[in-house]
Amino acid sequence: MTKRYDVAIVGAGPAGIFASLELCDTGLDVLLLDKGPAIDARTCPVQQRDKRCVLCAPCHLVSGFGGAGAFSDGKLTLSTRVGGRLPELIGTGDAEELVDYVDSVYLRFGAPPRVYGEGKDVVSLERQATSAGLTLVPVRLRHLGTESCHQVMRAMQDHLSARIDVRLNTAVRSIEISEGAVRAIETEEGERFECRHLILAPGREGSEWLSNEALRLKLSLDSNPIDVGCRVEVPEITMRRLTSTLYESKLEFRSTSFNDRVRTFCMCPGGEVITESTGGSDHVVTVNGVGYAAPVTDNTNFAILVSTTFTEPFHEPIAYGKYLARLANVLSGGVLVQRLGDLLEGRRSTRARLQENQVRPSLKSATPGDLSFALPYRYLKNIVEMIQAIDRLTPGVASPSTLLYGVEVKFYSMQLKLSRRLETQVRNLFAAGDGAGLSRGLVQASASGVVAAREILARNRRG
Repeated sequence: MTKRYDVAIVGAGPAGIFASLELCDTGLDVLLLDKGPAIDARTCPVQQRDKRCVLCAPCHLVSGFGGAGAFSDGKLTLSTRVGGRLPELIGTGDAEELVDYVDSVYLRFGAPPRVYGEGKDVVSLERQATSAGLTLVPVRLRHLGTESCHQVMRAMQDHLSARIDVRLNTAVRSIEISEGAVRAIETEEGERFECRHLILAPGREGSEWLSNEALRLKLSLDSNPIDVGCRVEVPEITMRRLTSTLYESKLEFRSTSFNDRVRTFCMCPGGEVITESTGGSDHVVTVNGVGYAAPVTDNTNFAILVSTTFTEPFHEPIAYGKYLARLANVLSGGVLVQRLGDLLEGRRSTRARLQENQVRPSLKSATPGDLSFALPYRYLKNIVEMIQAIDRLTPGVASPSTLLYGVEVKFYSMQLKLSRRLETQVRNLFAAGDGAGLSRGLVQASASGVVAAREILARNRRG
């Protein structure tokens, strides 16, 4: 017999979780699904046994309760200036109120009280960044760390499991529409769940699935820029002046050679470089980073990403990103690592040189090699120029011993055409979070889930 729900939510990342939290005590029948496992079942063989990625399907680092960013690190960026396009849709004032609300919910479930990015030192760092040719975007930031984030997510999972139906390890195959309104969803196992309202929040891991479903349903889509680059690893002390004040330095740069936008992303003081498998059956291995409440290494790692907007007729940014990641996979069996000094001298890195290197790789399974065989010249040139600019702000970043891991790709969905309340062109079908091309971080993803849930509640109150 077909089970009927008032609301179904696809994806148990921040957007899906916060939509569920808004709806769980309202008397509505709510179903939350995710293709990954429960929070305590999410384990990574690479991290446990220091081996290469074994291509778990789905990857536990990007799928399951808590989503990708929430499980891996847990940075709460308490600003509307970065992290997505929600302010464009709902207005800056409403977005700022939602940021504060989302932060209060995280605190209620156990987030730590400390906030970075405040005080007079921030102004001084802004001025110094400008002198170095960089733009520092100062934001207030609360860092959970992988350990605290795990505890916060477990508390949210326990809270929701007692109030709504939570179906994990359950992949959704398709969306059913009837007479211009959402009607049901069908899982890969053939189960069918009818729903009066549906929120699609599949995260970056589900962005390709969502794009394909949107095309099948003939929904309007716009291409998102693609972010491609590498992960940089330096001694922790090199970045300490920035990380002790800001934790994560959001630096932007316009490359001299191409005038491309280049930025830092996901800074992890004392953290580790990790791999993750993305893309389901068509998987590729990419690189990422995690940070902890207490340092576990003597290194700091962060991504440098180049944002590229393509022109017509190009409309497949996800496929292009996978292509570049797959080149690195073919060359290395997973992830490449190269010393900056070797890259600048036009030679591949070797295990012998890495063994003598000042910076010890935190990702032991990375293969020494040459990133120029995987990343186009334009990307590498932009990345090197930004590293040299950061070196003017905090000397030592451009050391020959600095490590570059590749490839890092951020897979964002095509942007769905959405109303101010995040409804698609199909009645009662909403979209939220990173997978819908709305957000690029935990806070705006969480906030977008709240927006969709509150609109559903308003419609139910109106009858």
